[in-house]
Amino acid sequence: MPNNHAGSPLEIHTLSNLQNVKVSITNFGGKVVSILAPDRYGNFKDIVLGYDTAEEYVKGNPYFGALIGRYGNRIAKGQFSLNGDTYQLSINSRIDTLHGGPAGFHNRIWKIENKSASEIELSLVSADGEEGYPGELSVNVRYSLNDANELAIDYFAETDKTTIVNLTNHPFFNLKGEGNGDILQHDIKILADRFTPVDERLIPTGEIWSVEGTALDFRSFATIGTRINANEEQITFGRGYDHNWVLDKNDRELSLAACVRETSSGRELEVWTTEPGLQFYSGNFLDGTDVGKGGKPYGFRSAFCLEAQHFPDSPNHPNFPSTILKPGEKYLQKTVYKFGIFS
Repeated sequence: MPNNHAGSPLEIHTLSNLQNVKVSITNFGGKVVSILAPDRYGNFKDIVLGYDTAEEYVKGNPYFGALIGRYGNRIAKGQFSLNGDTYQLSINSRIDTLHGGPAGFHNRIWKIENKSASEIELSLVSADGEEGYPGELSVNVRYSLNDANELAIDYFAETDKTTIVNLTNHPFFNLKGEGNGDILQHDIKILADRFTPVDERLIPTGEIWSVEGTALDFRSFATIGTRINANEEQITFGRGYDHNWVLDKNDRELSLAACVRETSSGRELEVWTTEPGLQFYSGNFLDGTDVGKGGKPYGFRSAFCLEAQHFPDSPNHPNFPSTILKPGEKYLQKTVYKFGIFS
């Protein structure tokens, strides 16, 4: 039977380390509520968008800091075929499915399996047929913070029936501090020579293109705002950056995927992952209607997201890395957000 813990109280648990970095997680949607990180002068600010209380997340932006499943990103028309059967998922993004559907993992109360000063482990059982996905899926996610200022997210899942799985997390970062203007002056580097181009609905075409000569070339550090309004079809479709990069890596190794730097604060964020893809989203759909911590409105491009993942719409593109999970197999992945200072 599904274990949705609907009657469980909402909680926020705070992780801390010897560097005084603090990361708060709520069991509602496994959401990262806050990350307090120092600047070059030792001043701490919260660098993720969100809300002051767990209760506000229930009615607020569904993806702020959220744990995403059963399938992160988009599936075209909410349809895919598996072992000769066609499945129809719930639709919640025009005619497509986004981030697992309206009742995805981001909208569920997770069970707290254990917690300590440095980690919290959450679990969820997603029923066979939930949101249209086949198989009962058992998921455990562990957040841990070490003294090197690394927030590790370890994902585990098993199924009793062949299904598709693509889990990720969705913090909205602003290294100047949440609610402190846009992110256009942040500098970003993505370790990827290629990306998956999309159509006007942000669904991958199935092709894999080189970043060479495009506004999506971040093989060397570049300022986010420099080419974000480039006269290129991919930028027009995404209203800026909202694309999946094909990471340069060996299969399943934990390796550096991206690095972001903010000059005025000196804060630096590295993303390490075992996943093959990274979605860079530049906050193009934020419009000031989301009122967050301290009553601050979150305006256009006031945050960026770096979501480690398998590729969007993979079940419909056999040339993409597979997201199929079979009974007896274990879904395992790891993503690390590392916070530092650069000079």
